[in-house]
Amino acid sequence: MSRAQLALRVSDLEASITFYSKLFGTEPAKRREGYANFAITEPPLKLVLIEGQPDEETRLDHLGVEVESTDQVHAATTRLKDAGLATFEENDTSCCYALQDKVWVHGPGKEPWEVYVVKADADTLGKSADPNVTGDGCCTSQATEETPAAAGCACG
Repeated sequence: MSRAQLALRVSDLEASITFYSKLFGTEPAKRREGYANFAITEPPLKLVLIEGQPDEETRLDHLGVEVESTDQVHAATTRLKDAGLATFEENDTSCCYALQDKVWVHGPGKEPWEVYVVKADADTLGKSADPNVTGDGCCTSQATEETPAAAGCACG
């Protein structure tokens, strides 16, 4: 099952977790320092919350489509390239406490989109299970003219 992903950068992570838990009637599927994600069944949505700067308004960090396999990521990459879109591929990247394959593109408003598969969770891998470990937690999407998709992970 594929599902859409919405990643928000929020100033108050705990207040946001409380609000979205009430809104969707479920608790986060994963919580780490400065990060939480919800695996919502109905509607099929992965909501990612990334802690931003204090007193900053909530903003879109990135959008995504979570798929079930690396083959689906490769198929999306081919389809996007064939459609003439600039892509940026990341394979076996450590992002948001998980091992992922992904491809990035940007919409006309420079909004970053990723198509990704979670190959293994960090808890399974034994990497970054400690919420105080930094380095393969949440990255931000970094767009440039040369690599119009992300140059780094953005939390699948």
